[in-house]
Amino acid sequence: MFLLVFFAACSSKENSSNTTKTYFDIQGYFENEAARLQQKKPLVEKSVSQNNQPEKKDIKIADWKTEFELFTESDINKPAWKNSYRLIKKGTITELISKDENLKTQKIIIRKGEKGNIAHIFILNKVSNSLYSTTEELNYFPDSLYSIIKNQDVQFIGKNRYTISAKFKNY
Repeated sequence: MFLLVFFAACSSKENSSNTTKTYFDIQGYFENEAARLQQKKPLVEKSVSQNNQPEKKDIKIADWKTEFELFTESDINKPAWKNSYRLIKKGTITELISKDENLKTQKIIIRKGEKGNIAHIFILNKVSNSLYSTTEELNYFPDSLYSIIKNQDVQFIGKNRYTISAKFKNY
């Protein structure tokens, strides 16, 4: 009986320590936004472009969790990265800058409004190796718009530029 209580106590301590976030919880924030927007079902004007060939239409996003996948994948709260980012606070702006050029997420800038609410999130991701290099610029303005700009340079294939932007229409 004692061992059962001991292991239960250890596992609850382990779970509670895993919930502590060193940095801003990007993954949690965008999961909450996805759930909120899934309920609201806003109409968005979405523009998609590959190498300056744009397409635009008004749509209702069926799966916000998938829509925000690049944002949630930019979460930097991994135990191994605990001391991998420099935190700079300037008034309502918080910057998280990678100390390691090999980490995918190089920079996160969070700007808060006067009431402490999130007004803008910017994320810069970079991946580079001998076969390809990719840069992603992600912007999110709650209830206003979000954009993704992705530049790829793949050896033997060439360069591609993808842009996605979506403006919330019924807000």
